Amino acid sequence: MADHPVLRPMPAGAEVLGDQLRIAVDEIAAWMREYGDHATHAAQDIDLGALEAATTELRSRLRDNYPFHHPRYAGQMLKPPHPAAVIGYVTAMLINPNNHALDGGPATAAMEKEVVAQLAAMFGFPAAPGHLGHLTSSGTIANLEALFVARETHPGKAIAHSADAHYTHARMAHVLGIESVACPTGADGAISVEALEPLLASGRVGTVVATTGTTGLGAVDPVHEILPLARHHGVRVHVDAAYGGFFRLIADDTADGVAAAPFAAIADCDSVVIDPHKHGLQPYGCGAVLFRDPGVARHYLHDSPYTYFTSDELHLGEISLECSRAGAAAAALWLTTRLLPLTADGLGAVLRPGRRAAVEWARLISESSELDLYQTPALDIVTYLPARARLSEVDAVSAAVLARGMALPPAESLHLATYAVSGSSLAARGHQVDADVDTGRILRSVLMKPEHEAAVPDLHAAVLAAIAAG
Repeated sequence: MADHPVLRPMPAGAEVLGDQLRIAVDEIAAWMREYGDHATHAAQDIDLGALEAATTELRSRLRDNYPFHHPRYAGQMLKPPHPAAVIGYVTAMLINPNNHALDGGPATAAMEKEVVAQLAAMFGFPAAPGHLGHLTSSGTIANLEALFVARETHPGKAIAHSADAHYTHARMAHVLGIESVACPTGADGAISVEALEPLLASGRVGTVVATTGTTGLGAVDPVHEILPLARHHGVRVHVDAAYGGFFRLIADDTADGVAAAPFAAIADCDSVVIDPHKHGLQPYGCGAVLFRDPGVARHYLHDSPYTYFTSDELHLGEISLECSRAGAAAAALWLTTRLLPLTADGLGAVLRPGRRAAVEWARLISESSELDLYQTPALDIVTYLPARARLSEVDAVSAAVLARGMALPPAESLHLATYAVSGSSLAARGHQVDADVDTGRILRSVLMKPEHEAAVPDLHAAVLAAIAAG
């Protein structure tokens, strides 16, 4: 019996993806013709010979990239979108709807509302109209919107966040003209609740940002401990789940899951941000911001004399700071969640292999005489260092491993990342390293592709070989 046909990620899925894109082009062209044929303007005509030359150059230049698709790429949090998302994006992009107003994209605006409702349900927010949210062009903009609402609801108050939180919070606080306060972290890279308590008690802070998955270490702040403390002091809680938010699907305290309590507590927080263009398999840019209280819509109130006229329904531009936004992003996410729903057995099954990969590589590193585990991974980011006596040596070997891996032929290449640490951060985690320099680089690997699970033994062996090669 023949195998059931499936759509696989690239490059294995190239043929099926090409077929589906051809169908999309044909079907959208047929829809366009329903409105009647019309002559296109010659000003837009492009000579096919010139097109072939330019696209040949484009494809050539795009080879100057790292192999984000391959499991030997374990560097930054980058991977291609799922082909289903590509199909959804390209299909809608042929029309190019704008989700700012229903005037610009009624179909994709409806899709956006549907996927936002799914995200809200995943986090445990009340069903509509018990929440408010929309997609954004990035996690940065999503966090900007959350902090904007924080400023409006608690004017004159500061924003507190972990010292290891994404730099976007300090930057966006500066943009908004509000104070941001970095709170120390513990030995696991998560915010120190002990240090946070007196800060909240001071009355200086109006909103605390909890991060469920720092982009450096993948550390998860204890949202379940922060929330009651914040409520006691009348402080809002915003969760930056841009990187780790989809781990809510496998937050079950199992061996190949993650800690349940921090993710379960998001349901009672004031706002949350998530980036579907990371673990949600989407192309850039696709972020999202959700508020538990739909009443925050009052802070977005504005009017426009030339939009919002086709319907009395909510126009997404009425509850966002951005104006024009790609309806194609909503279509891509909608199609993906139709095929890989936001459940433990749907998208959650895509996350578990990466989590298992991180746990297994951490085990191999812990048993190695050449490597030390920097800290236990909370999600799918593994940090580790060459076993050397001095921080300057750790830095030099880490840099050499990084460079050697990228210099190998493509079929043998290894792509990692580095992470800057101090002597005190090493000591806090029990590493006996002489801090002969202020900071040094260690190695960091993001195992966010399910294919990483099978690749861990080879990745580990390749790192050891690079160290042995000097």
